[in-house]
Amino acid sequence: MSWKIHGRELSSVGVIGSGQIGPDIALHFSKVLEPHGVHVHVVDIAAAALEAGREKLAKKVERGVQSGAFKEAQGKAIRDNVTFTSDYGVLKGASLVVEAATEDLPIKQKIFAQLEELVSRDAILTSNSSHLEPERIFAKAKAPERCLVTHYFFPAERNPALEVVPHDGTLPEVTRWTMRFFEAIGKAPIRVGSRYGYAIDPIFEGLFLAALLLVDDGLGTPPEVDQAAMEALGQGVGPFTAMNLAGGNPLTCKGLPEYGEKIHRWFHSPDSLKNAVESGQPWPTTKRGEKLELAADKRKLLGDLMTGAYLGLAGEVLDSGITNAADLEMGVELALVMTPPLALANRLGPERAVELVRAYTTRYPSFPVPRCLVEQAKKKTDFDVPVVLREDEGDVAVLTLRRPRVLNALSHHVFEQVGRHMRALADDEQIRAVVLTGFGPKAFAAGADVTELARLKDGADATRVARRDQGMVNLVAKLGKPVVAALNGLALGGGSELAQACTARIAPADLPVCFGQPEVNLGIIPGCGGTQRLPRIVGMANAWPILRTGKPVSAKKALEIGFLHATVDGDLLDAAVKLARDLATGAVQAKPIETGPIAVPDALPDVNIGDLSRAVDAHLVNAVREGAKLSLDEALELEARVFGDCYETRDARIGLDNFVKNGPKARAPFVNA
Repeated sequence: MSWKIHGRELSSVGVIGSGQIGPDIALHFSKVLEPHGVHVHVVDIAAAALEAGREKLAKKVERGVQSGAFKEAQGKAIRDNVTFTSDYGVLKGASLVVEAATEDLPIKQKIFAQLEELVSRDAILTSNSSHLEPERIFAKAKAPERCLVTHYFFPAERNPALEVVPHDGTLPEVTRWTMRFFEAIGKAPIRVGSRYGYAIDPIFEGLFLAALLLVDDGLGTPPEVDQAAMEALGQGVGPFTAMNLAGGNPLTCKGLPEYGEKIHRWFHSPDSLKNAVESGQPWPTTKRGEKLELAADKRKLLGDLMTGAYLGLAGEVLDSGITNAADLEMGVELALVMTPPLALANRLGPERAVELVRAYTTRYPSFPVPRCLVEQAKKKTDFDVPVVLREDEGDVAVLTLRRPRVLNALSHHVFEQVGRHMRALADDEQIRAVVLTGFGPKAFAAGADVTELARLKDGADATRVARRDQGMVNLVAKLGKPVVAALNGLALGGGSELAQACTARIAPADLPVCFGQPEVNLGIIPGCGGTQRLPRIVGMANAWPILRTGKPVSAKKALEIGFLHATVDGDLLDAAVKLARDLATGAVQAKPIETGPIAVPDALPDVNIGDLSRAVDAHLVNAVREGAKLSLDEALELEARVFGDCYETRDARIGLDNFVKNGPKARAPFVNA
């Protein structure tokens, strides 16, 4: 079997190297490719490495079965879909090969020379190098135009971050396909310009160096610095613990002097690191779950110095121009599991951020203060980090909601950026239509940011926010150009309402959860148009149970009731761009939404709301029935007021607090008041 994705046919993929990361890459490939019939081959010349890799993969699959992540049959299929072998010949038909061998330039070049004798000319070859520039790795390649770096992060089967690093000779279509392919299989790729270490590792290894220097200077022990860094930077684990987990001492010891030559001279390998490599001993750290109690003055000193180093390291990457603010922010958050640097700088304030970097530089004079931080401090404004990205496909603009860690949830920041783009697109004479989609394979947008909803003070505050966000959604509805919602994954709550404002909606035919309005589970009602647009799109009888029960709807059902214009079996984005263009030219017509009053049937379906709030249901029923008698604009204002009324109920606070404390799966103990 094979899988056609974004214009390329995948029959099998290869992973070269069965060491620390190769089996993890293979495991991720098998999880996502086995359902499509794409086999995975792991090749290594060492029999012991192959056996160890096979056992490692099998153990991780078994843990997944035991935890419930996989069903037993699925786990077996994933495991059986991977072949471990020393025979390079199995790669002959591979469409994609990832080299994950040791970080040694001659070895990598030898591997790719051997590969090019086997695979077809159009197969894509990538290196999972963590440091080496792609132009050096592929300097001897016969077809360097199909070669680039794809840098995974620990643990590769679960960490979504991925740096895609082309060289000057890499064909743009190869880079584009690589980015789209990895996004489609659940990674969060960022494109990075070529330089030693790329964008993320100089921050990861630089933070470790900063931590080690504090220990060497007697300011704290490794566990103390770990604790201070976790508290100041929002890290899941501290720098020393992270280095132990990644087994990165030797590579870091080798890489830091290279950074010193190619980035700036603060980077170096201290004797303490060289001694650790020679001894092979891990860094002393606290046990899992253990927390140190630091004295307030030590916590502040260590935290401030680590923060200064972190912001300085991230600022240097931005100054280098190898990536942009949006990609750096997402890459660091996902790869290193910590507070993104610009979010931290904004929280501190730009002037305080520069002050902390300068304080670090005072102690370590070879550490430079980044230009971008200084300029932002002069402006006295926060960094603007895009989470709604625009890419034009000729006369069609594609807007992508990108917050993968929260399934593209719609914060106020997201709504503002959608509005900003819509205002610009309305005036852009080169753009005839728009596609709105979400990042990744899971979600278009998983609703509004519930933490923001939970912070609303009262009914008046809730009504104000509903009016504000409705205003942004209305910019989509009233753009004056066709807008197609490409529902790449679930669209819930505010995500569904944003899609409803579009001219037409399409989704993959096999999408099990296409859209829904789950607000009633929170003790509130939709506030961005759902109670008014949904009945006008799918009819009152169809909308009635969807709104009152909060249950989601599959793509098949969404097509049947008229929520979707069409379903797609192939490439969703390509289909959306074509539909948007056809709508703009008049080649295709979409059913317009009724902007006046709509009829309410004499009899509506009986709905069992179970243990949901009857008080909130009464507000919902009132909004839907009364809104149907009004024009759409008047009905939206009614919805905003009723949304605020819900915040005056006890059940709204119960539902929102329950979600924040216990997550979406826990049922709220409503009291119907």
